[in-house]
Amino acid sequence: MIQIAIDGPSGAGKSTVAKLIAKKMGIVYVDTGALYRTVGYYVRQKGVDPKSHEGVSALLGEIDIQVKYENGEQCVYLNGENLGDKIRQNEISKYASDVSAIPAVRAFLLDTQKSIASQNSVVMDGRDIGTVILPNADVKIFLTATDEERAKRRYNELIAKGADVRLEDILKEMKERDANDKGRKIAPAIPAEDAIIFDNTGLTGEESCEKILEIVRDVQNKRKEGVLQPTN
Repeated sequence: MIQIAIDGPSGAGKSTVAKLIAKKMGIVYVDTGALYRTVGYYVRQKGVDPKSHEGVSALLGEIDIQVKYENGEQCVYLNGENLGDKIRQNEISKYASDVSAIPAVRAFLLDTQKSIASQNSVVMDGRDIGTVILPNADVKIFLTATDEERAKRRYNELIAKGADVRLEDILKEMKERDANDKGRKIAPAIPAEDAIIFDNTGLTGEESCEKILEIVRDVQNKRKEGVLQPTN
C-alpha cells in the first residue's frame, strides 16, 4: 500500500493532479475538500453562520456523509443524496473554509478520511493531509502556484460550467480564503516539515502529474531496495 498526500491552496490544481495520479497508478483518489464543502453546503442550507462554532456543531448530528466510488469517481452523499456539482458552487467555497476552522467539524470528518486511507492505497488532497490526516504518508507534496494563475484556473473552470463570475472577484475571495486557511488555529494550511514544495505555475495538470509521479516512483524504488520502510 502507498499513501500520497497533496496539500496546497485553492486553485493550485490539487484535485486535477491527484485524480490523474490515482488513475495512472490504479489507486483510490480522495477529495477531502468535498467533505468540507458538503458540511458547508448543509450549513448554508440551514441558514446558520458558518463561523458559529456552537451553531455549526449543533448541526453535525443531522449530517450523514457517505463516500462512494462510482465509475472510478468519488461521489459524496449527504443524507442519502448525491450532491454532485452542488458543492462546487463558488459561494460554497467560503462556507467550506469557515467550517473547516471549527474543531468539531474537523473531528467529525477525521475518522472518515483515516478509514479510507487505512483500507486502500490512496492519493488524498486537501489542506492538512500531510500534517494531520496522513502524517506518515509515503510522499507529501505541497502544490502551489502564483495567486494570479490560481485565480485564472478557477475562473476558467467556473466559466466552463456556465457561471457568471469576474476574475477580480475570484482573486479577492481566493486571497481571503488563503489568509483564513493559513491563520486558523486548528490544522492551518501550511506545508508539512518533510513536504516537497512544488510550484506548478505555467504547467498543465498532465505535466505536474508526471513530475510528481517521478517522485513517487523514486520512493517506491527505494522501498524495494529496503532504503525506506512501508507506511505504518
